Amino acid sequence: MTGNHLNLTQVEAFARQAHARQTDKAGRPYAEHLAAVAEGVRVRGGSDGQIAAAWLHDAIEDDALSVRWLAEAALPQEVKDMVLAVTKRPGEELSAYTARILATPGALLIKEADLAHNADPARLAVLDEPTRTRLTAKYAQVRALLGLAGGESPADRKDSANP
Repeated sequence: MTGNHLNLTQVEAFARQAHARQTDKAGRPYAEHLAAVAEGVRVRGGSDGQIAAAWLHDAIEDDALSVRWLAEAALPQEVKDMVLAVTKRPGEELSAYTARILATPGALLIKEADLAHNADPARLAVLDEPTRTRLTAKYAQVRALLGLAGGESPADRKDSANP
């Protein structure tokens, strides 16, 4: 991200401020999840734009920031597109949601890092059994629809005909 765009430090600050009063299902500060997803994108080789989108990936869905804020933010269009791609809309079918992610350049890596953190056994362990079971099934279904079943990204899979 260059020029007149927000840098990663500024994006992180906006995301942390926007989610400051929110906690995750285990009662932890929501910014911990955002940081984990951003780091997950970084270690998977994501670009600065993907890392920025990771910081903002739940901002619209959680009503922490508005669609208007995103539209007017000093961010590259591809960052805005990735944020909107990973934003689940009310009542939206999972198939439509995952198709949008797959159709948006860069968005799959963000969702992969998000799912990895959401499905972390340590995070799930603090939830009650019905919630843990429901979320585990949900995350597995989304991974399958995205072609991430088995815990590895499509790019990590080896073609058995061409190892």
